[in-house]
Amino acid sequence: MQAVSNARRVSRLFLSPHLRASGAPHYTALSPFSGLAQHVYRRVTTDPIHCFLSKAFCSSGVDTVEGAPSGDVKELYEKMLDSVKVKRSMPPNAWLWSMILNCKHQHDIRLLFDILQNLRIFRLSNLRIHDNFNCNLCREVTKACVHAGALDFGKKALWKHNVYGLTPNIASAHYLLLYAKDHNDTKLLVEVMKLLKKNDLPLQPGTADIVFSICYNTDDWVLISKYAERFVKAGVKLRQTSFETWMQFAAKRGDTKSLWKIEKLRSDTMKQHTLATGFSCAKGLLLERKPSDAVAVIQVLNQTLSDTKKSGIKGELQKLVSEWPLEVIKHQKDEDRKALAASLKSDIPIMVSELLSMGLEANVSLEDLDRKDGIPQ
Repeated sequence: MQAVSNARRVSRLFLSPHLRASGAPHYTALSPFSGLAQHVYRRVTTDPIHCFLSKAFCSSGVDTVEGAPSGDVKELYEKMLDSVKVKRSMPPNAWLWSMILNCKHQHDIRLLFDILQNLRIFRLSNLRIHDNFNCNLCREVTKACVHAGALDFGKKALWKHNVYGLTPNIASAHYLLLYAKDHNDTKLLVEVMKLLKKNDLPLQPGTADIVFSICYNTDDWVLISKYAERFVKAGVKLRQTSFETWMQFAAKRGDTKSLWKIEKLRSDTMKQHTLATGFSCAKGLLLERKPSDAVAVIQVLNQTLSDTKKSGIKGELQKLVSEWPLEVIKHQKDEDRKALAASLKSDIPIMVSELLSMGLEANVSLEDLDRKDGIPQ
């Protein structure tokens, strides 16, 4: 970069007005720099390493110290570029893997994708290798992109037809989706799901887990309904965790129609309820004014769950009393809120009383049901 800076300084001297007006011969005024100018010009225009490195920086506006790539990444980039452009030989795989691991900023990722493109060209033209790099490399490249915050480059790794020799796979997409989950980024979620569809990447149960979590955390029922339908149509066998999130969301919104449809799908593949799915059904029954049926569901949980998981019944029951009524009422239309509040105030104590009479050991406080600042009176 110092050489390029010197070259620019020399070019400005050629155009300097006071030098042209001085009347002195041009070669005299420029004689102290003429050798350097010729050396820099030859270096920039003939050295393939500096040509490509300059192109990688300048095309992205990266020409400041703050915008420079990491030292290790730049060194590995230059070594690999020298190998394919000058020595005409494939560099050791260890160099590429080391470069991937050392990428920390977007400027590093730019160089990584530039060298990937050059390596692909070399493999095609010199080695006659038409296959892409393996899935493991694509996964690590995407991971590096997410780590460096270069999400646009990470999305390129999902393209079926790309110039980088990357093999898109669902595991790579999961890194982007996990980033979306950590940042509650539904926009990124939608973009990744579009890329999966466009590039024919098969959906997996793990994909549903992440997608459902993002939708639940961002309270986006429309989005979870849209993608749930897509997973079901694709024949994806949803995990218990996905059903838990989906059913809890339906119960929180008070959407019993959707809740029973989800429960039907769950029961087709799983015999026993988990703590979360069982209590979601109990909430649905309370919404339908069936407290005794809700008691039956919780009693089955008490009989079938392991001792470790059974200990969570008390906590779930307390949340049903203290937290859920406020959540479900909040999602109702204004004109329906008072009626629902009245039914829950009536039916929840009945359910708790029946559970206690059946021997369920759970000291549940009903005080939150009578809070004036909580459930509408």
